[in-house]
Amino acid sequence: MAILNIVKEGDPALRKTCRPVEEITPRTLRLLDDMIQTMRKADGCGLAAPQVGVLRRIAVVEVEDGEVFEFINPEIIEREGQQNEMEGCLSLPEQWGITDRPMRVTVRAMNRLGEIYTVSGEGLKARAFCHEIDHLDGILFKDKAIHMLTPEEIEEVTG
Repeated sequence: MAILNIVKEGDPALRKTCRPVEEITPRTLRLLDDMIQTMRKADGCGLAAPQVGVLRRIAVVEVEDGEVFEFINPEIIEREGQQNEMEGCLSLPEQWGITDRPMRVTVRAMNRLGEIYTVSGEGLKARAFCHEIDHLDGILFKDKAIHMLTPEEIEEVTG
């Protein structure tokens, strides 16, 4: 496994629509493993393939330690409720904003074995699912932010 380079805002990969994964190959599996290791090393709770320069519909999320969701060709099939919470991104360091996201979502995706599954998440998990799936369509959290925090507001929150 390897730590991958996380691309930053301004890299064109972050604004592209990713292509579906047609076949799970050893390269796909290696990418999933490397993305999980990279996400953990960067202290993130999610990472999408375009954030490491790969334009495929692949994302990983780990909100709770040890509970990793690997999404291949994910789609949100249900949304419910609303939450306005603070969000950040590994590709937009030191930027934070308040986004309007669903409180609960259900995602349908393929796992590393090629099996289709569904998973639901609430709160932070729902936000992370939405955030990473948005990356696959070239959307950054700041595109959906209802308020981007100023440096003073960030200092106040992070202390």
